[in-house]
Amino acid sequence: MNYSEYSVVIIGSGAAGLYAALKISSQIHLPEGILLITKDKLGESNSKYAQGGIVGVVHQNPEDNTESHVNDTLKAGAGLTDRNVTELISKTSDKVINDLINIGVEFDKNSKGELNFTLEAAHSIKRILHSGGDATGREITKALAKRVTEDSTITVSENTMAVELLISTDKKCKGVIVFNKATGEHQVVYSSAVIIATGGAGQIYKYTTNPEGATGDGVALAYEAGADIQDMEFIQFHPTALALSPDNKNRFLISEAVRGEGAKLINKSGEEFMVRYSDKRELAPRDVVTRAIYSEMKKENSYNVFLNAAVIEKLKLFERFPNISKRCRDNGIDISEKPIPVAPAAHYTMGGIKADINGKTSITGLYAIGEAASTGLHGANRLASNSLLECVVCAYELADYLSFTNLEVPKKIDEGIKKMIDVYSHSISSDEYDCKTLISKLKELMWNKVGIIRTETGLTEAKNAIEELKNNFKRRRKCLNEMEYEYRNMLTTALIITNSALSRKESRGAHCRSDFTQTDTIASHTNVNKNKDMIHA
Repeated sequence: MNYSEYSVVIIGSGAAGLYAALKISSQIHLPEGILLITKDKLGESNSKYAQGGIVGVVHQNPEDNTESHVNDTLKAGAGLTDRNVTELISKTSDKVINDLINIGVEFDKNSKGELNFTLEAAHSIKRILHSGGDATGREITKALAKRVTEDSTITVSENTMAVELLISTDKKCKGVIVFNKATGEHQVVYSSAVIIATGGAGQIYKYTTNPEGATGDGVALAYEAGADIQDMEFIQFHPTALALSPDNKNRFLISEAVRGEGAKLINKSGEEFMVRYSDKRELAPRDVVTRAIYSEMKKENSYNVFLNAAVIEKLKLFERFPNISKRCRDNGIDISEKPIPVAPAAHYTMGGIKADINGKTSITGLYAIGEAASTGLHGANRLASNSLLECVVCAYELADYLSFTNLEVPKKIDEGIKKMIDVYSHSISSDEYDCKTLISKLKELMWNKVGIIRTETGLTEAKNAIEELKNNFKRRRKCLNEMEYEYRNMLTTALIITNSALSRKESRGAHCRSDFTQTDTIASHTNVNKNKDMIHA
């Protein structure tokens, strides 16, 4: 086993991880430096594929204010949004947005050279900033990644997967064990601060907008370490993903901003159907639009509806959505003339590792930011474009918090950690599991039983089936390869989602139980903790 020491370890290279690395490096002198671990290439993440934009309550937009943004977020969150967290994130947006501009992010501007704000569903005012038309996430991560590679205090380890957190007998995180995909070797990394920024878990579902790496790794790592996990039943299914055929599993996102610019949802008959489901029509919250589309698909026994973007002025359409128009054109669809076939797909994990605005979790020395964390901002239904803002604000606040923290690398490792490490020094059975088939079975199960519409019967069947899959998979800690580690993590995260969905006996936000109605009371959060063996709402 190889050993190394770093003052800070960051797991994940999306917007949250990259920005945290830069802000920590600029604010704190770290004798042992920062290690940034990424499972793929630097910047490959859910953030990279975020099209719509980032919320900006900034001084360049005098018509907007924090109170308006907070109210919109609270309404979307269906009674589970934390007002204090939302206010802080909203108030900090001006600071971080302008910092991103200074770093090199080029947000789109109008003909006067002013920042160009647009509207998205459930927002009461135009406050969404975008870059590259419909490539905001890509442009933000590209600018941040460039700066990270130029920073000599940040060591980047690509194609490296965190597989277990080192937790001492006094319940403190002292580092992480990582797996090098290229060499097949494990390494021990000691650190006084481990930051999980691994993104979401969309790949647990059959249809998703998420990249291949979104397998719930961060939540599984934290759960197995004994951290509190919160609100995992709230999986946001994006209403409009490109649905070319039922075999098209990883689906290209058709941004909500297209509807924000005036595009209309139509069924196979060409009827604009959203009027039957909400007075806000196409700009209703995502959970409402998703269920409306799901209902239309059921009625027509089809695997998609259509999004008519031809109602948008042609020049504006192509300038505003160059990547969407190109992807559709590559598949024989001219979006200025033909409607886009769309269907819902798993998109965003609202719950996650319970963390405060500074990223602190229930385990000392372990922090979580971005989609892997649950700060209380999103509640039961994420407001569009709040996620990228949460990534950078929480990274900013975490860096500030760590500047007042002792980041000396632990020198004394207890017997509990030594026993954990010892497991990875021993060989395991070389018999390989057919993980590709097993993962496909899990994804189908989650889509059908723990998807857009849920029932007690379906959730119970899913729980039993996942537990059986887990019992049949004998790798509990050390695995042979990346796919085995991902499958292990997917099983853990899928079971957390299912148990959380079973415990919430109501319909709220993105969690729709056909056997329970929407309630008017303010519900409590759903918490899961392996060590405490508890799950309650």
